[in-house]
Amino acid sequence: MSDLSEQTIGELQSLMEKGELSSIELVDFYLDRIARVDKEGPKINSILELNPDVREIAEALDAERNEKKNRGPLHGIPIIVKDNIDTADKMHTSAGSLALENHYASEDAFLVQKLRAAGAIILGKANMTEWANFMTENMPNGYSSRGGQVLNPYGPGRFDVGGSSSGSAAAVAAGLAAAAVGTETSGSILSPASANSLVGIKPTVGQISRSGIIPISHSQDTAGPIARCVADAALLFWAMAGKDPKDPATLRSNLHFPANVSPPYPSGEIRGLRIGVPREPYYDSLHVDQLKIMEEAIRALRDSGVEVIDPVLLPSKEGGEDYTVLLYEFKPDLNAYLAKVESHLPVHSLKDLIRFNNERPEKALRYGQSLLLAAEEKSGSLTEGEYLRSRLNDLRRSRKEGIDRAMREHNLTSLLFPANYGAGIAAKAGYPSITVPGGYTQEGEPFGVTFTARAFEEPALITIAYAFENYTRHRKPPML
Repeated sequence: MSDLSEQTIGELQSLMEKGELSSIELVDFYLDRIARVDKEGPKINSILELNPDVREIAEALDAERNEKKNRGPLHGIPIIVKDNIDTADKMHTSAGSLALENHYASEDAFLVQKLRAAGAIILGKANMTEWANFMTENMPNGYSSRGGQVLNPYGPGRFDVGGSSSGSAAAVAAGLAAAAVGTETSGSILSPASANSLVGIKPTVGQISRSGIIPISHSQDTAGPIARCVADAALLFWAMAGKDPKDPATLRSNLHFPANVSPPYPSGEIRGLRIGVPREPYYDSLHVDQLKIMEEAIRALRDSGVEVIDPVLLPSKEGGEDYTVLLYEFKPDLNAYLAKVESHLPVHSLKDLIRFNNERPEKALRYGQSLLLAAEEKSGSLTEGEYLRSRLNDLRRSRKEGIDRAMREHNLTSLLFPANYGAGIAAKAGYPSITVPGGYTQEGEPFGVTFTARAFEEPALITIAYAFENYTRHRKPPML
């Protein structure tokens, strides 16, 4: 079989529609590649668990296609999901923790239900930074006690893989699936997508349901797609977006497309749009190569007809990095999830988790659990004055005095950030971002450019990212 590792979802779908490729053949291609690249060879270690029913599911979807029952653009397409997203099948959902290594979710997360309805195949679960990188300050990106260390395909053992959706990104970059789903509280999609030369969409909080996802913070958590091109990421985003009665945040969502309906394709026309460059403090710490990539991105935008406003002012970067709100929200949110897991499991609260880890320090506490301990000290009632003031301050600084003000004063369509350097302010605002490959350093390390807008403005961001991608065509596959 020919190499399908770099084929887009649209190209794969076209091959299947013409009868030149079946879903079962595509699944077998990815399984073989996972064996050769993820578990042998460079040993990227991005796949934590594979769906034991995947070939049967693929054969069933092939039969549907033969009966002219096409579910839409994702029909028969294998997708990887992060290990903190519930799947009601023979795969576990553990957030990379040994405490949940035997946890089977009782039902699919809402976004998984939507993907299955659209015909996507859940190929497997991706390794991740344990507890979505909210366990300790010293946890390396891509490490979990259950799964070990994920490596960056562009420089295994040399380049940071990014996190916490590390396995989701590494798997897509290495061509082990057509696309993947990650989650983000602050940077956990943007960081690994940028580090692995991929497209990642961090949606507005509420565009994609959080029900059935192991949480950190109800204020900031969201799931989102990671793919090799903007069009593929957009397909996955449209398929997952929509209202879920179990997640009140989604009742504000303005997007819903039936599974068998193709979503609007990005036009790529961006002439006349206005994009702002928040130099300080987000560009200040860039290395020479990274700054060069950003300057070239700005030139490319101007050359393509975009009006670039350089610079624009945003609040201090420190406001984006403070995680007081997360420390307070983690305990009640996680306790609510753990209270519903199977009775035979060893943990049903954050306190249980801390005790479980303390009893297995060599296996479970290689890097400590300082954030878990700090979160357990909070009451869990969300009534503390520090929490309430911090939450309101985050909203004021990130929205009214931050993104909203900059966008309004300069009549902007979006802001342009380096990689995930602006993830914090967008996360606190609950606003969307999309990262696109921006280029590579002299050592070959990928570096992304990120566009951020206001709530529910994903269509504009997708259009900008699609145009930038087509104008620059920076992405190249890793040399595995």
